[in-house]
This record gives sequence, C-alpha cells and structure tokens, in this order.
Amino acid sequence: MQPLRGVFLKVISVCVFVCMASLIKASSGHVPPGEAVFFRSFFAIPVIVVWLAIRKELRHGWETHNPLGHFWRGLVGTTSMGLGFAGLGMLPLPEVTAIGYASPLLVVIFAAMFLNEQVRVFRLTAVALGMIGVMIVLSPRLSVTAGPIGVKEQLGAMVVLTSAFFAALAQVFVRKLVVTEGTAAIVLWFSVTASCLSLVTLFWGWVVPTPQEAAILILAGLFGGVGQILLTSSYRLADASLIAPFEYTSMLLAIGVGFFVFNEVPTGTMLIGAAIIISAGVLIIWRERQLGLERAKQRKAMTPNG
Repeated sequence: MQPLRGVFLKVISVCVFVCMASLIKASSGHVPPGEAVFFRSFFAIPVIVVWLAIRKELRHGWETHNPLGHFWRGLVGTTSMGLGFAGLGMLPLPEVTAIGYASPLLVVIFAAMFLNEQVRVFRLTAVALGMIGVMIVLSPRLSVTAGPIGVKEQLGAMVVLTSAFFAALAQVFVRKLVVTEGTAAIVLWFSVTASCLSLVTLFWGWVVPTPQEAAILILAGLFGGVGQILLTSSYRLADASLIAPFEYTSMLLAIGVGFFVFNEVPTGTMLIGAAIIISAGVLIIWRERQLGLERAKQRKAMTPNG
C-alpha cells in the first residue's frame, strides 16, 4: 500500500502545483513576477513550519552545515521561479508546462558536467529526443516576426526555456546539498532564501495588489507549501522511479485549466512536441531505474553473504 499512497500523493501534489501556477497566471496582468515570487515563497513558510512541527522536525529544519549551498540553490531556484512566473503572463499554461519539461532533460546533462555522473549513449539519445520535442513546441514562437503579440510570445518562450535551464541547475545544487543536509532543511531554507532574494525586485516596481489579487497570491503561496509537503511525502513512500512519471499528468491538468479557465486551446504542434518530450522523460526515468537495479545487484554481490 505504501507505493500506492506515494503515487497518490505525487498526483495530488501535481494538481496543487498546477492550481498554484494558475493562480499566479491569473494575477500576472498586474502583479510583477518578483512580487509573485515573494508571495509564493513567504506564505509557503507557515505551512512548512507547521508540517515540520507536527513531525517534530522543526529543529532539524533550521540546522544546516552548508549555508552557502542553500544560498546558491536559492539564487538559481528563485531565478527559475521568477522567469517561470513571467512566462505564465506571456504564454498559454499548457505551453509553459511543456517547455518546463526540458528541465529534467537538462539535469542529465548538468549531472554529467558538474557531478561527474556517467551518462551513456541511451540517456544522451533520450535527451536529444526530448530537446527535439522542445524545439517543436518552440517552433511556432520562433517563426513569429510581426506584431507586438508575436514578439511577446517569442520573449515568453525564451523566458520559460531559461527558467527550465535554471530549474535544472537548482536540481544539481539540491543533489549536492543532500550529502550534508536533511530534507527538512532543504525545503525550509529554500522558501526563506527565495522570500529574501525576491525583495531585490522591489526596485523594479512592485504594485499594491487589490484585495482579490492579494488573496490569490496568498493562496498561491499556501498551495506552494502544501504541494512541496505532498511531493516530499510521496518520495518517502515509494521509489523515485515509480513516482517520477506521474509528473507528466500536469500536462492533462494544464490543458484542462487552460481551456476552461483561460480559454487557451492547445495547438497540434504543441501537443506533438509535448508527447515527444514526455516520451523522452519516461525513457530516462526507466533507464535510471534499470541502472539502480544493476547497482543494487552489484552491491549485493560484493557483500560477504551475497
């Protein structure tokens, strides 16, 4: 039952994060991205603190052996979040979601570059396939040359792709942090760091949100905290290789929300590209699982009683 509970929590976390993105998108016409990042990060903190207190892990949540590592993770993660929120105001929700799927593909490359992980032909081929899918999703935006709307969508596509780039870098920093830091500290310190770093964008002109916008942004922050807790809990209950593919259910949700809430109709090109990216992501996850099983067999064979 534990793996099934893990899958269930993962799917619920995906739903919560799509709702959070939808709330950010709903306020993007008036509220700057940096201000949205502050609300998203700051109002996630009470949720996370309560969760850690219930689990009697609050003290451990503040303990850190690598404060500089948390800062760098916070810097790239906050940059990714801000760019992603900016992209939500420029592009349809399903398209932002599809381009965001480039992040786990880039993680494979960055892990080889910065963590010295061995990446063989199979995963490199899957990454190449996924990036072809990303280019298919981007292709209509890259070909637009006329009109302010077209230029805005071009910029939006590049902004979201850059967000995926920084999100992948953030995952590399997380992989380094887990060597010395606990999950509670990583989750809590990111929200604190992101809240502080987002205040830098005050100089780019924050606005006073309307009561409705303030409620939307606060709710987005609460959803962000709940989503993070559900995601973390899901990985406690089941293997990452089992849970990770359910991330792609976000595409179905994004299409539904985009259509019924924002009147966004996905194009055939976007759907084809998204399908290719998802296929590549699933292949990488499957390969990671196979390599994990092989490493487990090798460790068992090396034990005295193996």
